[in-house]
Amino acid sequence: MKVLVIKLSSLGDVVHTFPAVTDAARRLPGLVLDWAVEDAFVPLVKLHPAVRRAIPVPLRRLKKKPLAAFRSGEAQAVGAALKAERYDVVIDAQGLMKSAAVGLFTHGRRHGFDRATAREGLASLTYAKGHHLPEREHMALRIRKLFAGALGYSLDGLEADAGLVTAPPPAGPPYWVFLHGTTWGTKTWTVRHWRELAARAARAGREVKIFAHGAQEEERASAIAAELPNVERMPPLGLDAVAPVLAGAEAVVTVDTGLGHLAAALGVPTVGLYGPTNPRLTGLYGPKVLELRSLRDCAPCEKQTCRIAPDRAEGPPCLADFTGRDIWRAISLLRLGHADAMDKM
Repeated sequence: MKVLVIKLSSLGDVVHTFPAVTDAARRLPGLVLDWAVEDAFVPLVKLHPAVRRAIPVPLRRLKKKPLAAFRSGEAQAVGAALKAERYDVVIDAQGLMKSAAVGLFTHGRRHGFDRATAREGLASLTYAKGHHLPEREHMALRIRKLFAGALGYSLDGLEADAGLVTAPPPAGPPYWVFLHGTTWGTKTWTVRHWRELAARAARAGREVKIFAHGAQEEERASAIAAELPNVERMPPLGLDAVAPVLAGAEAVVTVDTGLGHLAAALGVPTVGLYGPTNPRLTGLYGPKVLELRSLRDCAPCEKQTCRIAPDRAEGPPCLADFTGRDIWRAISLLRLGHADAMDKM
């Protein structure tokens, strides 16, 4: 069977699709699977051994400068790549108008969420078959069910597995990874608490690796690492190079950000900090995760500006409530396999 998956972005959404790809590869011997994805995530998609071909779709450039894209021939090249194969099944795992538009360039029977359960209901009008999968379960499980329905197999007996294969992790002493970068100021943890946790790691003989993308994250990373010799600031890396660093970590601590989803999918003990956002439907999905949720009445607010502390650019009260000691305890329980002993906050 030849299948095309359409899941364009974002990083977390792409990661949540991997378990469904693993299911399909296990259930359908001889499966040939291609994936249409935004060009930035092509290296990530290639980490799954069941993906034969990643088709880059530079939607951001096409939307930003459509005339330039047509003049350069880039738009036509994307269309030709999508039309180059005839597929038995095309699965739109995103349910948006942009993913539906990409599907229109493909040859194959298109499946997706039905009008009542797609993120943008009109997208379902482009499918030959819409599947009713309400937002009552985690998105990764909904996508697994979508694949099962579209490809005609049962999930019974299939354990969720992202199935990613990375390069060998870096050699050296045990280390943790702190994922501090995120698009919302309200999703950040305080520098003071990051430093407290890094100091605890140092006393336990653990190094800490941190990434940064952009000036704001660079500034925060510098503040976290200042005068802490066990904290290593990593150079800019592509997703295919970041993945083995995450995979080799003894533990990962993350705010609500895409790389946290990747760490969880790789099976690394991952502690997620949630304040303004709700992880119930789109949180960490993996075998060793623990999500700490704020107990404040105002959380989750799903707001980019905190109403309690609107002038605070980073570290809102709902996240500042968590201390380095809280995270240390969570990591200890998670690594020992006793995460159930700790109530989710």
